[in-house]
Amino acid sequence: MNKPTESEFRRPRSPEREERMLHLLDYIPQRRIGVFDQLRPQRWNWYLIRRPIERSLDQQAPQPLTIRQVRNLRHFWLDGIFAAASESFYLAFIPLFALAYGATNQQVGWIIAIGNLAGAAALFPGARLIETIGHRKETVVWSGGGMARLMVLLLALLPLLTLPPPIAVLAIAALNGARAFSANFANPAWTALVAEIVPDFMRGRYFSMRNLTMGLATLLCSSAAGWIIHAGNQWQEGSLLGYQLSFLVAFVVGMASTYQFSQLREPHVPRQAEEQRSAGSLRHALRHSPGFWGLVVSGFVWNFSLQIAAPFFNVYLVSHLGAKADIVGIFASIASLSAMGGQLFFGKVLDRRGAVFLQLVTGLPISLLPVMWVFYSQPWQAGVNNFFGGFLWAGFNLANFNLLLQITPENGRPRAVALYQTGVFASAFFGPLVGGYLADSVGFNTIFVLSGAGRLAGILIFLWMTYLPLRRWKERSAAH
Repeated sequence: MNKPTESEFRRPRSPEREERMLHLLDYIPQRRIGVFDQLRPQRWNWYLIRRPIERSLDQQAPQPLTIRQVRNLRHFWLDGIFAAASESFYLAFIPLFALAYGATNQQVGWIIAIGNLAGAAALFPGARLIETIGHRKETVVWSGGGMARLMVLLLALLPLLTLPPPIAVLAIAALNGARAFSANFANPAWTALVAEIVPDFMRGRYFSMRNLTMGLATLLCSSAAGWIIHAGNQWQEGSLLGYQLSFLVAFVVGMASTYQFSQLREPHVPRQAEEQRSAGSLRHALRHSPGFWGLVVSGFVWNFSLQIAAPFFNVYLVSHLGAKADIVGIFASIASLSAMGGQLFFGKVLDRRGAVFLQLVTGLPISLLPVMWVFYSQPWQAGVNNFFGGFLWAGFNLANFNLLLQITPENGRPRAVALYQTGVFASAFFGPLVGGYLADSVGFNTIFVLSGAGRLAGILIFLWMTYLPLRRWKERSAAH
């Protein structure tokens, strides 16, 4: 009689036992055995923070993930949460910070315009650097994660210099421009690296959940920032302490984001494969991309109209409707809350009806939002506007990003996307300048109405130059 093998004596493990074994394997490397280990509660173990994220990643992935993939996805998720929290403490308050120094509406427009121009100027040099030397993670860490956030720290320290108000306003414009340049200089490297970190088979689910947690961080931190600024400025009349504290918190939280991104392990891509991926003529991409020119032109008109009024909504809310900085933070949180619901709702619409349909049905009502500001007389009315705006913008941005990837071809896509982004940033440079001039010369109501009319024109151009060519191209493809 043959002797039974070891595998025949081994009993099959139940699913519950397998789950316990996996928990144990995840648990063991996280323990740090020491003299005071018995005094350390298990709830403070890093495992309890790490494990829910990894469990969510397992649920999102239809295919098994390697240990390196899980580690990268976890760090990238945390990087997004800290980055969103950091921006909540300074991004919406830079115009108000300039107003506290006595800046005019036109000067506020210049501050925003200079930042957008610097961001546009950084795109192609950043892409060129990556094509030349590589090192994508290092570029993101020292440029977007280092220099850009150092500018936020310098903004926090600016009141300590006791500069004359005109010089201080110029310093705010310069620091904000340097921040925008550093952040956008890293954008090509960030995009290329993220495309390899997040696998194709789970990008939709992963970014959906990551965006939700980032929205939750924005929701909580926007209110906290408004409260910090309001309480800090009341400490002493005419003080800028509240802005200093909020910007300082933004810097600290932002460096936590930088640390998480620095923990990513950059996938190795052969040089030949990278060159082949980035190759392609821009002229060839435009010729073989029906509707792309319409997307560029409509995007320019849309964003120009948007930036005419965008920098001045909070200014109008404070100077004309009598809101305080804490109210501005609460309204930003309202927009973030409704945007979280919009991501869940419009994600399903996108899967069913497509990006073109979603951009149309969200863009049309967004055109009405700035016009409604003409009729507001109380701060709470702006909060209602933010609620609907956050919901609709979640769908519009989701559609716009997917539409850009859908229209641009594989070969030449980096150049095509760079062209589109350059148009967006160029319009974002001229828009605030025009808006600031009109706000000082004819008033806020005019720029609100013009913003709405321009957005409507952008949607009509999109309908004519993108929707119809894509429809005709699909009909010809179906006929063949």
